[in-house]
Amino acid sequence: MTRRPSLTLLLTALLLTLTANSPAQAAGYRYWSFWDRTGTHWTYATQGPSTTRPADGDVQGFRFAVSEDSADAKQPRASSADFTTICANSPAVEGKKRVALVLDFGTASDAPSGETPPAGRTACATVSPDATTAEALASVAKPLRYDTNALLCAISGYPEQGCGEQITTTHHDGPSVGVLAGTAAVALLATAAIWQTRRRKHA
Repeated sequence: MTRRPSLTLLLTALLLTLTANSPAQAAGYRYWSFWDRTGTHWTYATQGPSTTRPADGDVQGFRFAVSEDSADAKQPRASSADFTTICANSPAVEGKKRVALVLDFGTASDAPSGETPPAGRTACATVSPDATTAEALASVAKPLRYDTNALLCAISGYPEQGCGEQITTTHHDGPSVGVLAGTAAVALLATAAIWQTRRRKHA
C-alpha cells in the first residue's frame, strides 16, 4: 500500500525550499564613469579622459557610482548641463578653448564606507586648444588621483580611498524563486492537512 507524505515531510520540504533560495546577486564596480553630452543626451565615452581632446564648447560629465558595466552605468545629474549656462561667467579667451564639465559625486549608497559624497557641481575649464579632458578636469577639480593603470580614481579628492573595486550588489526585482516555490508548498501543506482531517473522520 502506497503511503502519502506526512505533514512533517512536507514542512521539511518547504523549509528547505525557502532557505535554499536567495535574491540574485551580481558583481559591480565602484568608479568614476566618463560621459559626452550632445544636445540633451549623455553618451558613455568611448575613450578615457586622458586621451580625449574635447573641442571648444563641448560638455562632458563624470559620475561616481556602482555599476556592473557601461550599459548599467548611471549618467551625471545636473539641473542644467548646457555649455552656455555652465560657462556663462567664463568669457572666451583668444588662443584658449572652454570645456563645460559636470561633476556628479554620486549618492550615499554608492559611497565607500565612512565617506560622504560632496554636492555635485559644474565647472568651466579654460585650457589650451590641444588639452585633454584630464587636463581640463585638473584645472578645475584638483586633487585628482589615478592608479598605476591611469584609471581615474578620485576627483577633488573624492573618494579618499579605493579605485574601481568590485562590489557585490543584490537585486530585488520581484518575488524570488524561493518565495514562489514556498507559496506552492504552503498550498500543498493545506491540501494534505484537509486530506488527513477527512481521513480521521472516516476512520
